Amino acid sequence: MNVEMKINSKNPGVSVIMPAYNEEKTIAQIIKKVLAQKVVKQLIVIDDCSTDATAKLVQQVQSSKILFLQHSVNRGKGAAIRSASAHITQPIVIIQDADLEYDPKFYTKLIEPIQLNLADVVYGSRFQTAEMRHVLYFWHYVGNRFLTLLSNAFTNLNLSDMETCYKVIKADFFHKIAIKESRFGIEPEITGKLAALNARFYEVSISYMGRTYEEGKKIGVKDGFRAIWCIIKYNKRFAKRKIR
Repeated sequence: MNVEMKINSKNPGVSVIMPAYNEEKTIAQIIKKVLAQKVVKQLIVIDDCSTDATAKLVQQVQSSKILFLQHSVNRGKGAAIRSASAHITQPIVIIQDADLEYDPKFYTKLIEPIQLNLADVVYGSRFQTAEMRHVLYFWHYVGNRFLTLLSNAFTNLNLSDMETCYKVIKADFFHKIAIKESRFGIEPEITGKLAALNARFYEVSISYMGRTYEEGKKIGVKDGFRAIWCIIKYNKRFAKRKIR
């Protein structure tokens, strides 16, 4: 749906994209939290071929705001977001993981710079924050900071948290980028392509209740190496502003 969408500053509409893979422990609770936010007009849940009860639990939720999509094979977070892109109906897009690491109560805060016409893109920062943060893995933190620093060096942005899940994007800008990465490489890809469009970036602080690997965290070391490659591949200097 590549049509220009106007943002109502008093009553903005948000489409939430929620990829889900084997999240039966949290999916019902996070959907409830998302739908409780008044700004949410649409929730697109993409089940990425879960082998547990994730799909069944989503289908049990009765709400006209939910659009449920399913993949016949596991394809990854990026592929799930790509599947959802054609179904967006609202002028602001928020990416939401299906676990409980990120709290939808921050939606109003996240969209405010867009409402005020200060930003085209808003990232929720886990590190530049006065909010609560679950203290977890040191090397995971170092990896995130390194990837952010490397991305900043190529995009000439000064983000504090490029790898954050909470990327809030005007739908008009979201539709200008063609997502190629199927897994977690989407984080630097989206950032690089939006930077190449000269999008106005803002950050706001959020809380972060990270999971352990025993609790279901899925990103790993090889995803980190892929992210480095994606930072180079999708950087505007090398892409010469060819977004696709």
